Amino acid sequence: MTTANASIRDLLRARPDGRPLLPAIEADAHPGVTDKDEALSQADDAAARLGDLQERLWAQQTRSLLVVLQGMDTSGKGGTVEHVFRGVNPAGLDVAAFKKPTEEELAHHFLWRIERRLPAPGEIVIFDRSHYEDVLVARVHDLVPEEVWRARYDEIVGWERRLVAAGTTVVKVVLHISYEEQRERLLARLDDPTKHWKFREGDIDERRRWHDYMAAYEDAIARCATEEAPWYVVPADRKWYRNWAVTRLVLETLEEIDPRYPDPGLDVPALKARLEPPN
Repeated sequence: MTTANASIRDLLRARPDGRPLLPAIEADAHPGVTDKDEALSQADDAAARLGDLQERLWAQQTRSLLVVLQGMDTSGKGGTVEHVFRGVNPAGLDVAAFKKPTEEELAHHFLWRIERRLPAPGEIVIFDRSHYEDVLVARVHDLVPEEVWRARYDEIVGWERRLVAAGTTVVKVVLHISYEEQRERLLARLDDPTKHWKFREGDIDERRRWHDYMAAYEDAIARCATEEAPWYVVPADRKWYRNWAVTRLVLETLEEIDPRYPDPGLDVPALKARLEPPN
């Protein structure tokens, strides 16, 4: 069963110590919950609780939440958003999917396009990929010189600290999928004609750079895991666990924020009297 009083943030938080982090984490593990049946039994209650907390956050309009989802192709970023936030009022929710930068975006500082999609007070915003692409893809594909992408680690840390200080809580999640599971998911897409639209031949080329990406992820986690904006590594080979774990991460974070409904000071009796039918 779920460990009593266990914090999923404690279980999944990345604590870099100079040794390789990702190889030590089993991508099909499920820390914090016994099995799929137990996880699914909690899903409806968790969705309702998440919806309630999001409504309070939206009503209070003082703090905001940014959820960063990073992961290799097929790790399930879109599926995570779909399952975790299914009970959330879309009025206070936004999803930003960051793809290859446009010419306009490339003409600006790498954080320019990111800042345009940050949450306003009361909002939850999910980043499907993020500013970390500029120390992952940019590094693996030599899109900028090494001295440029290395300098970005410190820029990101300082930027995230300012973001948190201004009232945005940041939850950064790596969906950790194995090389073997990615192959199975790519094959499944090829076997299903309704999934062909999701398949890119470039995904096969990217697989050849797997070890380069793992090294890039290791450095991004090690250099940018801070008290203000920690990284969480979610084993993602089991989709049910991925969804359960990210839901718990968001729930624990919102419970810590503890948003409250504001009191606008309404004179309820007087307002009810005004709603009475005329004589």
